[in-house]
This record gives sequence, structure tokens and C-alpha cells, in this order.
Amino acid sequence: MNEKNQQIETTLHDIKSMMERSSRFISLSGWSGVSAGLCALAGAWYTATQIACWRRGDCEFDSLVGADGLHFQSTLIRIALITFIAALASAFVFTYIRSKKTGSALWGHTTRRLTINVCIPMIVGGVFIFRMMEMGFFALVAPACLLFYGLALVNASKYTLGEVRYLGYGQLVLGVLNLWFLGWGLYFWAAGFGLLHIVYGFMMWWKYEYKE
Repeated sequence: MNEKNQQIETTLHDIKSMMERSSRFISLSGWSGVSAGLCALAGAWYTATQIACWRRGDCEFDSLVGADGLHFQSTLIRIALITFIAALASAFVFTYIRSKKTGSALWGHTTRRLTINVCIPMIVGGVFIFRMMEMGFFALVAPACLLFYGLALVNASKYTLGEVRYLGYGQLVLGVLNLWFLGWGLYFWAAGFGLLHIVYGFMMWWKYEYKE
């Protein structure tokens, strides 16, 4: 009888796993989070050096900076874009490697739904942040990035690993706190996109990949 019950439990577990694979994208690698976090920390460090350089007035592009600092602003935007592209590329590489190991399709119906649910808050947030920068509200850029990214993670978590939701909650908490500490935006940005991603990545690696 016990053997029969064990067989039933094994069958139910297999069915549950198959259903989960079909409804959720579970090939996210913990190393994707770690690599994205490291890219964010590197970008934050380089941005901090550029800000310090600009404040001292000894940057090589000082002569190009007008009263409104447009050239400096474009420099920071370029740093942010390069950091984002590097983080996205590294995350894709590790996720691709894990999908090969697990035998899961990297692109399918579930992945498309995941992508759509991530992109909608991110695109809206990008437009909102761009308009804020046009109006000169630069102190709100960092908290806005954290808040919209957190919303994107929470929105997409139902199509991937449930732990992504908690990463989103962490971003939202940091974003809200940053609204009351506007002068510390770069530190909150580094904590959210850098440290939280690294911690999350190691936890996911330990929970899902270590035994593999």
C-alpha cells in the first residue's frame, strides 16, 4: 500500500512539474542576477567618479558643459544605457546556458507573456523618467527607476519563479525610501540594482542550481 501511495505521489509530482514548466519560465539562472548586480555596481561606481570629477571642475569635457549641464547629463545617460545593456546581455547568457541544461525552451508562449509583463511598466517608466529629466527633476530619477522596475518584477513574477516577486518588493521599498533621501539616489540605485540582485542571484543559485 505504501509503495502504491509513493507511486501516486511521484506521478502527481511529475504532473505538477510539467504544468509548472508549461505555465512558468523557470530557466532563470541565479548567476544572471549576480552578473546583473555586478554590472550595476560597476556602473554606479563609474557614475560616482564622474559626478565627483564634474563637481571638482577638472573633467576633460568641462568646456562642453553649459549652464544647464546638458553634456554631463548625456554622459550619465550613456553610462546608464551601457550598464543596462551589459547587465541584460550577461543575464541572457547565463539564462541561455541554464535553459540548455534543463532542456527548457528559451523562447515560447510563457516567455513572451513574461517579456510583455516586464516591458509594459518598464517602457511607461522610461517615458515618465525621460519627461522628468526634461523638466529638471533629476533627484527623482533614481527612486522612479527603482519603483517602476519593482512594479515590473511584481507584475511578471506570476510567469516565472515566485522569488522574483520578493526582489520586486525590495526594489519598491528602496524606491519609496529614496523619495525621502533624494540626495542619496545613487546609493539607493546601487543597493537596489546591485546588492539586491547579487543577494537574490546567490539565493536562487543555492536553491535551484547548487544540487544540479
